[in-house]
Amino acid sequence: MLPVLIGTTVCLSTARAADIPVPTSPPVQQTAPQPSAAHPPKAEHIIVHRVSDSASGNQPGGGLIHLQDGVKSVSTVSQDFISKQAPMATAFQLASMLPGANVSSSDPMGFSPNTNITVRGLDNSAIGYVLEGMPLNDVAYYSGTPSQFADSENYQEIALAQGSADLDSPVLNAAGGLMNLTFRDPAKKAGGDASVSYGSYNTNREFIRLDTGDIAHTGIRGFVSYSHGATDNWRGPGRDEKQHVDFKFLKEWGQGNRASLLGSFNTTITSWYPEPTMDSWESDGIKGQNNLLAHYDSSNPENGANYWRLWRDGERTLYGGAPVHLTLTDRLSLDVTPYAQFAYGNWPGGSTMSTSGLYQGTQALSDTLNLPGAQDGVGVVRADYTQRSYRSGFTSALHYKTGWNDFVLGYWYDYGDDNEQQPFTAVQTNGYAPDIWAKNGKDVIRLSNGERLLGGSFHTISQTNALFVGDHMSLLHDHLAIDLGFKAVMMSRDGTNSLPGPQYHVASNSMEPLPRLGVRWRIDGENQLFFNATTNFRAPDQTALYNTYDPSSGEMYGTGSTDVRNEYSISEELGYRRTGRWIIGSLTLFNYNFTNRQISTQAVQNGSIVSTTMNAGGQTSRGVDVEIGLRPWHHFSPYVSGEYLHATIDNDLMSGGDLLRTRGKIAVRSPTLQAAAGLSYDDGHIFGVATVHYTGHQYATFMNDERVSDHTTGDLAIGYRFSDHIHLHQPTLRMNFINITNEHYLSGVASPTLNAKDTTGVYGTTIAGSAPSYYIGGGFAALFTASTGF
Repeated sequence: MLPVLIGTTVCLSTARAADIPVPTSPPVQQTAPQPSAAHPPKAEHIIVHRVSDSASGNQPGGGLIHLQDGVKSVSTVSQDFISKQAPMATAFQLASMLPGANVSSSDPMGFSPNTNITVRGLDNSAIGYVLEGMPLNDVAYYSGTPSQFADSENYQEIALAQGSADLDSPVLNAAGGLMNLTFRDPAKKAGGDASVSYGSYNTNREFIRLDTGDIAHTGIRGFVSYSHGATDNWRGPGRDEKQHVDFKFLKEWGQGNRASLLGSFNTTITSWYPEPTMDSWESDGIKGQNNLLAHYDSSNPENGANYWRLWRDGERTLYGGAPVHLTLTDRLSLDVTPYAQFAYGNWPGGSTMSTSGLYQGTQALSDTLNLPGAQDGVGVVRADYTQRSYRSGFTSALHYKTGWNDFVLGYWYDYGDDNEQQPFTAVQTNGYAPDIWAKNGKDVIRLSNGERLLGGSFHTISQTNALFVGDHMSLLHDHLAIDLGFKAVMMSRDGTNSLPGPQYHVASNSMEPLPRLGVRWRIDGENQLFFNATTNFRAPDQTALYNTYDPSSGEMYGTGSTDVRNEYSISEELGYRRTGRWIIGSLTLFNYNFTNRQISTQAVQNGSIVSTTMNAGGQTSRGVDVEIGLRPWHHFSPYVSGEYLHATIDNDLMSGGDLLRTRGKIAVRSPTLQAAAGLSYDDGHIFGVATVHYTGHQYATFMNDERVSDHTTGDLAIGYRFSDHIHLHQPTLRMNFINITNEHYLSGVASPTLNAKDTTGVYGTTIAGSAPSYYIGGGFAALFTASTGF
């Protein structure tokens, strides 16, 4: 903080941050002498020495680490690092270097929805995703699809809080932490940015962003961006295509008042990457049976169901929010964020179906279907699985500052309307099945009474009410900070299953008290200690409530539960931070205790791949995270991160009428060791980033009888920025090389199982094994990008 100067004229100038040493302690506060009539004040010129953490190429660790001052562990990726990566990189890929983050991808370019992220062994559905105050998680499954969130050019920052969400965050499932996404603010002057990219697998992408500047002297400014991208599948047949729009409009006035309107629209059609078992991976690798068929086989229905065009996934999403901050008085302020979402998708798969002996739910049908190319009473169909979701709500937080207290009182309300159905579409003899979106009622298979033939049909209304109260205390000249908080969450689900059968109405209600405590002790200007203890809960996916049926036999694929048990967790963090002249880093010890641990997995329902959860009982997870970044030295900025994790299952798990001996086994998707390192160079014109990431082996079953091997991958980016020329601002050329060693590997566990091999249970019965499935990591890819501001 600058000394207060009374009765003087102050002129500020800045020196180049890279050439200025960073002060290791705050300046001493001094009282300026009062001027007198005999000695009038003289103009003083004060040079403020500061380090800009936002200037391109001047950020610690190349933009992979940021100064932190809170009571919990947070790791940050800034625009300095983001701008050097492949432009279609998702938020998962951009955060993959951070401690605890393990990204399982299926393609190198980031188009495919076949992806997952685990943080400290907790998967995608255990993490909250928030864009400037509005939630992005799926209303039914809690998961996030990062390719839908935003274009990378529009991110200002991606912050990953590994241990817990903020008190006011509108998320229910964040035992695995919170990914907080921030858009850049619109520019104050009119202009824009544009880029084109081309690379491996016939990948092309075009992006343009227009900034309005100050609109008609109203103080409102905004940006709108559009991108289009497409790529061939890197293995097997198929092509992905995506169109995306981001926007943000902002108005600032008075003493910190701020209101914005922002959002994203995404529409995409992607093709499925088959997820192999270990046997098929060891026999075929990235070829053979681990890929879909390029041509339709009309002579064999089983082969015909594997035709790639039957496995294309169409999705459309729209997110919109309006965060507002109002300074009501010197002590009182209000934050309100209303939001709304719409999502529609079809996750289809090729399947076979009998032409007769059909069922609608458990009701036998007399209909005989006319399926083109049917053989021996069996034909090929596309098993569609559609989800239409509407979501809206708001968060509000009233802050009151007095003395060393900053009180907050808030309320969050969320309303979700989710409709999921599984119709079927007949496949022609050439492999064509109309309407990839399955929205046109005349194209799906209908019965003689005009109704659609369905494998599942349920409609769920969910409502969440949360009250929270907290106090941030700043003591001993802010050497000591204490955060106390309490959140009471009430969640209800009310749904109907419209298929004939024993189930029609379903309901679940939850109420959980969630206390928290955080402490930060600033030892001096460079060293801090922090401690954080939080509680979290999560209700199972809504599919756990419903029966699903096989229309060929009337048998149930899954049985809805009337005894839904919520996951509850208590987590603690104890950490040390250093913010020195050259080194910025942290070391965090963590501990989690879970009851009714919810594990996200996948199930095949009539040919469609659907998400579901399994109750893994109790779990204890302990470990340590570390990350270190250096401030730029001769334009070089190194960064390293790592994690040691010991996650164990606390009890034996039920399978059928017996128990599996899982107590003490290592939890699934929990690699013991992870490490990442990056080296950035940026002199303002020439720049480059080299990164390498190691992930240790991870188990795919609760019995630890099958696992993914460890793997190491590396990426490289190099480029050149030109000086401004006429109306072009910093024209830039860059090359990105992804998985530069072309490593062929299993990147993660798609569907864990209890046991892969037949196992004798506690009571002596033989429990049959079930093979887990895996993601195959994307191969080598190169991408050239030309971009410029204007």
